[in-house]
Order: sequence, then structure tokens, then C-alpha cells
Amino acid sequence: MGGVELVLPKEYGYVVIVLVLYCFLNFWMAGQVGKARKRYKVPYPTLYALESENKDAKLFNCVQRGHQNSLELMPTFCTLMILGGMRHPRATALLGLLYIVTRFFYFTGYATGDPQKRLTLGKFGFLALLGLLISTVSFGVSLLL
Repeated sequence: MGGVELVLPKEYGYVVIVLVLYCFLNFWMAGQVGKARKRYKVPYPTLYALESENKDAKLFNCVQRGHQNSLELMPTFCTLMILGGMRHPRATALLGLLYIVTRFFYFTGYATGDPQKRLTLGKFGFLALLGLLISTVSFGVSLLL
């Protein structure tokens, strides 16, 4: 029985490492949400605290939203990394690192309780995603030519 052989550039290893780094960031953010649950007394399975029931609801909810927003974009980030990295592994890895750094600042800014602070450096994550999108489109076009 024949198999499919996939040939990736050697530098694709950088893409893999960046994806693993993002997993570590995600685990860290999840841990921060767990700590916030204890600190602000928000039990599982409650996703968001109600301000009418918890005086610290806004603080907890900001931590939770920072992580939740990252989870919502995770499939897009991973897909663009995996595909764009097949054609442009070094550029994709650098853009992925930029995204991770900005996502860290997005989360820590949000976790202060002031949602506007998520945008100080966090807003540049969207530029990284745009770059990843361009590298993925480039890969798609190269397959068609």
C-alpha cells in the first residue's frame, strides 16, 4: 500500500516550535484564570461572574475574557501557521512569535481589570495575523501555479 510523502523545508521546525510555544502560553493563561477563580471566588462551571452576585466580577471577567478571546483566535492562528509555514517557514515563525508576544500583553493588559489596557501592545497581534494570512495566501497561490 502506497503512502503520501510530505516534503517540508528544514526551517519548518521553527513553525512547529512556535506552535508549541503558543500552547505553553495558552496553558499559562488557563492557570491564571484558575487562580482568578480562587481569588475572586468564582466556582466552575460559571464562565463569567455576575456583578450583582460578586463585587469582583469585573476583575474576574477581564481575566476570563483575555483567555477566552485567545481561545477564539487559536484555530485561525494555528491554521495560518501550519499552512503559511509550508511556503514561508521563517517569516511565518517570526510572525507567530510576534503574535505570541502581543497575545501575552493583550492578556496581561486585560487582566488588570481595565479592558483598554489589552490594546497597548496587544493590538499589534492583528498585524501578525494579517502577515500570516498573506503567507498562507502565497502558499495557496504557489500550489495553483
